[in-house]
Amino acid sequence: MRVIFQKDVKGQGKKGEIKEVAEGFARNYLIPKGLAVPATESNLKQMAAKEKSEERRALERLQQAKELAEKLKELELVIPAKAGTGGRLFGAITSKQIAEELTTKKIDLDKKKIELPEPIRMLGRYTVKVHLHPEVTVNLTLNVVEE
Repeated sequence: MRVIFQKDVKGQGKKGEIKEVAEGFARNYLIPKGLAVPATESNLKQMAAKEKSEERRALERLQQAKELAEKLKELELVIPAKAGTGGRLFGAITSKQIAEELTTKKIDLDKKKIELPEPIRMLGRYTVKVHLHPEVTVNLTLNVVEE
């Protein structure tokens, strides 16, 4: 029996694959548990439509990431912080604080997308990598000034 896998099944197939499996295995295990559906004409058309819409959404997300990258390239983020002698900060600037500062500039960005090897502990200018999409990475200019 030909089936379309809805979820990954170890040793059998991955999500979206169309494979030939034993009829009893399909009827008694895969189909009742929602792991697969019969590979009928309508199910194949539905799968093709789903793939097409997913592809369209992926292109949309890539385009949005590119637009945001252009905004971030032009932006210089200024973060005021309390500092002691020699420009050493009391505490540190973290990716969470950078994300919060971006929110005040009306740019919503998850702190996990900001790559900060270690927290910033000194006043000065820094370049921080931001991963917006697997294909889009941008450098954000950060200026830490005394409060």
